[in-house]
Amino acid sequence: MFKTPFSFNGRIRRLEYGLSILIINAYIILIAFIVNFPLLEDHVQPSETSVLLFLLGLIPAYWFAFAQAAKRCHDRDNSGWFQLIPFYGFWLLFADGFPGKNQYGPNPKGIGNIDEIDQIGNYLQVFLLFFFNDDFINLYHVP
Repeated sequence: MFKTPFSFNGRIRRLEYGLSILIINAYIILIAFIVNFPLLEDHVQPSETSVLLFLLGLIPAYWFAFAQAAKRCHDRDNSGWFQLIPFYGFWLLFADGFPGKNQYGPNPKGIGNIDEIDQIGNYLQVFLLFFFNDDFINLYHVP
């Protein structure tokens, strides 16, 4: 989890996406507190310096948010541009990912990924079926 948080490549699970949203919100509140930017105060004008520092602090937050959302879109087997659809980010929190590998990489849950070791198991099963009868296979519970 969070191996390459600022990269737009790959896929992430719903949990990492949800945690990313929480981290982004905590970061924005922290930056506002550090630069003394009034988020909830009425009728308080922030200084130009605090506005500039706050906006500079938002750049990595938005980069992180867009990168994580793009990777979550990739898990749904969609382009990262789908995150620009209104309320699609909300859908990304609850929709399950595409099973197996897709053009963006293997499933982060491991569901549907076919590895070489799985292929070896299939060859072993074919070998046993070819040389032995069904009673032998059922006796030793070979899948």
